Amino acid sequence: MKWKEFTIKTTAIAEDLVADMLSELGISGVEVKDTIHLEDIDGLDQYQEVMPELEADDGLAEVVFYLDEDEDTESWLTQVREGLEELAGFMDIGEGTITAGETEDKDWVNNWKAHFHAFYVDDILIKPTWVEKPEDDHSTLMIEIDPGTAFGTGSHETTQLCIRGLRKWLKPGDRVLDVGTGSGILGITALKLGASGCFGTDIDDLAVSTAAENIELNGFTAEQFPVVCGNIIGDESLQAEAGYECYDIVVANILADVIIPLQAMIAPQMKKGAHLIVSGIINLKEEAVRQALTENEAFEILETTYQKDWVAFACVKK
Repeated sequence: MKWKEFTIKTTAIAEDLVADMLSELGISGVEVKDTIHLEDIDGLDQYQEVMPELEADDGLAEVVFYLDEDEDTESWLTQVREGLEELAGFMDIGEGTITAGETEDKDWVNNWKAHFHAFYVDDILIKPTWVEKPEDDHSTLMIEIDPGTAFGTGSHETTQLCIRGLRKWLKPGDRVLDVGTGSGILGITALKLGASGCFGTDIDDLAVSTAAENIELNGFTAEQFPVVCGNIIGDESLQAEAGYECYDIVVANILADVIIPLQAMIAPQMKKGAHLIVSGIINLKEEAVRQALTENEAFEILETTYQKDWVAFACVKK
C-alpha cells in the first residue's frame, strides 16, 4: 500500500504540541524528527533524565504524518493548517510549512517505540511497557506506560512539572480530577502517590481507551480511575458526572488557551482548600494565564515552576 507523506517544518520546542495536534485530529501515523537523534549518540545512558552536553543544534524539527492514499487529502490538510495557525498564535512554530511526498507501508503506530526509553522524574521511574526495568533502579515508584497515540509519555517538560506538583501537593487519600487525561500518566501517578481515586476526562476517545489500558497495566481498576470522553469546560452533564465539591486536586496538562476557560469554571468541582495544578503553558503565555488566575477570586497562586520554556502553576481554592 502507498501512503501520502507530509512533512511539517517546525521548531524543537513546538514539535510535541504539533504532533499532539495531529493525533487529536485523528491522524495516527505521526513521526517526530529532531536535528539530533538520541539513538545516534554513543554511550547515552537511556535511564538518565539529565542528558550529557551535546553540540548545539539549530532548534528546528520536522513532524511527519501519513495519510492513506484513498483519504480526502485536502480536507485533512485544511484541518492541519488550521491547527498550525492556532498553535502559531501563542508559540514559535517556525516555518509551519507542509511538503508532500510518498512512501511505502509502515507500522506507524509502533515505529516510534524505538525512541522512547525509561527515565526518571526525581525518584519516579517511568518505563515503557516494552523496556526492562534497569538493574540499578533507585526509584521509589514505577509507572509503566504505553501512550499509543495519546499525549503523555512523561518525557515532556509539562508532564514532569505536573508530576512534581502532584508529588508536592497531593496527600494520601486525596481525590483527583485529571482534565485532559491523555495516556493517563498523571492520574496513575496520583494513585501511586496514595490518592484514593481519580476521575479523568479527555476529548479524544482514543486517549480514553489508551488510558484505560495503562490504568489496568499499573494495577488499578476502572472504579478507581474512570475516564470519560468529553469536554468538561462546556458539558454540564459531564460536570455533574464528575461531581461537585469533591476533589482535593485538579490537574490539567493542556494548552494555555484551554487552561484559561478551564480555571474560570472548575472551582465548583473542588473542595475548599483544594489544589489546582496546571501546565502545558509555553512561557510566552505565562502572563496571560497568571492574569486569569489572579483575577479569579476562587484561587490564590501558591507557586510557579519552570522547566526549560514551559511553566506550571499551583493554586489553592480559597
